[in-house]
Order: sequence, then structure tokens, then C-alpha cells
Amino acid sequence: MEIATFAGGCFWCMVKPFDELPGIHQIRSGYSGGYTENPSYKQVKTGETGHYEVVQISFDPDIFPYEQLLELYWPQIDPTDDGGQFQDRGSQYRTAIFYHTKQQKEKAEASRQAIEESRRFKKPIVTAIKEASAFYEAEEEHQDFYKKQPEEYKQDRVQSGRDAFIDKNWK
Repeated sequence: MEIATFAGGCFWCMVKPFDELPGIHQIRSGYSGGYTENPSYKQVKTGETGHYEVVQISFDPDIFPYEQLLELYWPQIDPTDDGGQFQDRGSQYRTAIFYHTKQQKEKAEASRQAIEESRRFKKPIVTAIKEASAFYEAEEEHQDFYKKQPEEYKQDRVQSGRDAFIDKNWK
């Protein structure tokens, strides 16, 4: 079993694309990359803790390799936006790949370079690739939000502009 950690804006929208796939054992929403220990959602939402909203994925690399996770990650985000994602603005909503091993770092860097070289975007790719740091699990109401609050989740995705961006730029 391995761990992958991705920041893609609001963590509510980053669970469903990875959920219920073969080899994916667990996805937890949480916070990483900051300097406040055990932050709450309310604290992270201020943008003052330094944390990103992230999803941490436990996966079996023999069934679902890390490269496949990266291939699934990129089309969920706007990798050119350094001020947040879609309607969610602030440092807590920036994008990043947090690597846990040297191999993950190399694969993440190669995937970012491939996106840059594809010239899919006119603006530079700003998604950070950072060494994984402490992960703090978000409160229970934020876990599997798309299942617990399907209507609010669906409405948030449409209103945020995420789905329109994905359709225009990734499909």
C-alpha cells in the first residue's frame, strides 16, 4: 500500500474522481503543507495556517499505479491558477502534488513537464510539487461530502466553474 496526496482546490471536489476505483483503498480529506498543528476547517479556511486542502489516497500500486493517479489528478484542476481554484480563492485552495517518495517526485515532475510541453494552456503551469508533510484529517462532515450532500456537491461544482473548465480544457 502507498499514499498519494493531492491539493486541487476544495477537497470536496477531489474525492469523487478517485473514489471506488480498483486499487484505491481509502480517500481522506484533510490539510497539509502548513505550520499550524491539528488545524480545524475554520482555521484553514482563513488562509492563515499555510495549509492546503488536500485528499490523501491509500492505493495499491500493483493495481492502480501512481502514474494513473497523476493522469486522473491533472484533469480535475486548472494548473495555471496560483490564487486558488475556480470560485474558491485563497492559498488554502492552491494546487499541489505532495510526494512521499523520490519515485513519486520524479513521476510528478515528469507529468507536470508533459502538461507544459503539450501547450494545452497559454499560461504557465503553477501547480507545486512539494515534499509531503504532516497530514491532518478534516472533520467528519467533510469526508465523502459528495455522498453525504449530493445536491449541495453537485450545485457547488456547477457554480464554481470547475465542470465548465474541465469540459473546455481537458475533454
